[in-house]
Parts: sequence; structure tokens; C-alpha cells
Amino acid sequence: MKHPAPSSRIGGFHKLAIPERIQAVAGFAGLDAAEQAHLANTGNLAPDLADHLIENVIGTMNIPVGIATNMKIDGVDRLIPMATEESSVVAAVCNAARQCYDNGGFVTSMSGTLMIAQVQLTGVPDPEHARIRILERRAEIQVLCDACDPVLVKLGGGFRDLEVRVLQTQSGAMVISHLVVDTRDAMGANAVNTMAEKLAPRIAEWTGGQTNLRILSNLADRRLARARCTWRLTDIGGEAVRDGMVSAYHFADADPYRAATHNKGIMNGISAVVLATGNDTRAVEAGAHAYAARRGHYGSLTRWEVTAGGDLAGSIEVPMAVGLVGGATKLHPTAKLGLKILGVHSAEELARVIAAVGLAQNFSAMKALATTGIQKGHMALHAQNIAMMAGAEGEEVQQVARVLIDLGTVRLDVAQAELQRLRSGRR
Repeated sequence: MKHPAPSSRIGGFHKLAIPERIQAVAGFAGLDAAEQAHLANTGNLAPDLADHLIENVIGTMNIPVGIATNMKIDGVDRLIPMATEESSVVAAVCNAARQCYDNGGFVTSMSGTLMIAQVQLTGVPDPEHARIRILERRAEIQVLCDACDPVLVKLGGGFRDLEVRVLQTQSGAMVISHLVVDTRDAMGANAVNTMAEKLAPRIAEWTGGQTNLRILSNLADRRLARARCTWRLTDIGGEAVRDGMVSAYHFADADPYRAATHNKGIMNGISAVVLATGNDTRAVEAGAHAYAARRGHYGSLTRWEVTAGGDLAGSIEVPMAVGLVGGATKLHPTAKLGLKILGVHSAEELARVIAAVGLAQNFSAMKALATTGIQKGHMALHAQNIAMMAGAEGEEVQQVARVLIDLGTVRLDVAQAELQRLRSGRR
């Protein structure tokens, strides 16, 4: 007799305690006692805190946190916490930073800490007139917005500007109002969303239209973090390496197929620091990729040039909506430690550090591609993972990994065979 498939409709699941949720999932998925115990072990994040950070918690996903060394940013030496599961990411930043350390390291700057909230208005017969009517209310809008967050205003932030656009869409003309707000040391999503919600009914009243979406934009192009660095020709291996890297950049900037992977490499570094400090990786990634397409063509987030003296100059400019207050930055114990290790004292300072990491990551990836190829270094580190997947433990991990590297074949079946041979030799 065939048993009915288990149902995902579990009434009151959100009201259950974590152990009860684990039991319910175990019954659905057939988890054994060891697997249930694994979920119950939340590591250094207290179960109660995890249960309040997101919904329907049954466990945690521990990601390794590494430290990138050698980073000198604006004359200050920093250790960079990076949370990532991908081999070679942390090492890449260390290597890039080492090769420019003696030449002064990275120089950074920031355009500001402004965020944008959008209010969508539809159903207006005279959209151009509606645009002007909204702009005429700028002073009133400022008072309304600042009243939403007096603490932010007290800290020097608050409403800064109003922009209104008429946007032609498939469903007709829309009038889109932008609230430009200085969110200071917060990422700012909650603050600007509250302002947009408060303003929306007023806009509808003034124009006779209907307001629909009221939400921030993650294309934070008023919050650009910038970093630049010059690598001396003698430190990177000569003209052939330099020219190969510049050619790789030109390829990425011209071809979106290459640019997607090029920028993914940049985000390997950026997202790792964003995550390690409890910030929103998805918001930063969305803003970065949208900014890379701002010219109507998806291209490189970085720029690479040859200086008058023949050295390699790299620069990056990327939206960086990160904060030191709000969200997990003040709640997650590891995020708090990450910020303490970094030693930053403002959201702007954090954003600038992250931009420098993105540039360092890009340098290493391009250099590897232009010289030995990306696989040599990456697979050397990946060999350890394959060895552990094969069942290697302790010293066996390095022993099996070395064999895989020497063979030039980093495969699970080869690792399993080598592990069996290694263990047989001990008997």
C-alpha cells in the first residue's frame, strides 16, 4: 500500500518552539537523531536570538570567517573580517594587498550617505503638471519627512532633496517622487520607507492620482564608495602581467558575459565583508550590478589603466549602502566582533574599507587569469575540500590534497582512492 506524500501544510508551525519545529521537519524529511541534533546546535548564535532574527527557525548556517591581512587603507593598517564559504577569496585579498602595501596601499573616498525612497503615482491625467505640483510642496515634504525620525535629524541626517520624474511605462505615465535622505550611520531602509509611507497619501491628495509602491531604491548612487590603488610594475611581475590584466579589464568592460564573472569576483570580496559585519548582502549586490549597467551596457565595476611611469592603476566606484546601526549589526555577536576588528567608527568608513577590498579582490582575480590561470590557486585550496568530502580527517586532509595537486586532478573519485591507499598503508 502506497503511503500518501507528507504535506507541507503544518498548522501553527511559526508558534512552535525550535525543538518542536525540528521534530516536525524531521518527520517530513526523514531526519535521523544525529541530523536533528545538528540542526539544534546553533553554534555561537543563541537559539532565542536566531528565532527573533527570522521566521520559522530550525537552525543556523555557519559560514567560515577569515581575516584578510596586509590591508593598508588611507594610511591605516586594518585586519578585514570576511565571511565566505569559497576557497581562495580571503587569500586573494591578502596577496593583492601585500603587493601594494609598500607603495602606500589603498586610497578611498565617499560621495555621501544619501539614500533614495520612491513613491509611485499612477492614474494622473496631467502627469507633467502633477510633477510640478509635488515639487512646489518641497518645504512641506521636508517637514513631514523629518518628523518621521527626529533622532536621525538630531544626529545630523534627515531629508535633503526632492526629485520628481515622469516615467513612460507599458501601463501609461507614472509620476515617481524621490525622497533623498541622509541616513548617516544607518543603512537607512526603515527610515526612508517610513517617510515614503507617510508622504504617499499627501501626494495622492495633491495630484488626484493614486499612489502605489512606497519603497527605497537599492540603486544607492548617492552613496558611492570609491577606492584607488597603484601597483608598481616591479611588484606585480613586469609589463606582460600588467598588459594582460589591462586586456582582461577591456574584455570585461566590453562584454557582459565576461563582466558578469568579473564583477562576481569583485563581489566575492565585497559581500564577504558585508556579511561579516551583519549588513545586507542582497541590497549591496543589487545596487552594484544595477550601477554596472548605468551606461545602458553592463560592464566592469572597476577601471584599470597604465600610469605615466608604467605602473598599474586600479579604481572602483560602487554603491555601498551599509550601516553600523540597525539590523543584525547590533544584534549578531559575530557581526559586532567583525566591526570591532575592523575598527571603523562610521558607516562611511566601513563603506570605504569594503570598496578597497573589492578592488583588491579584482586585482588578484585578473592577475591569476592573465598569468597562471584561475584554477591553479583556486584548485589548490579546493583540493582540501575534496579530500574532506572523500572522508579524510586530520593530517589526512593535507596528505590527500597534496596528491591531488601533484596529479593535477582534483576529483572526488581520485581522492577516495588515494585515501583508501593511504589508510591501507598504515595497516
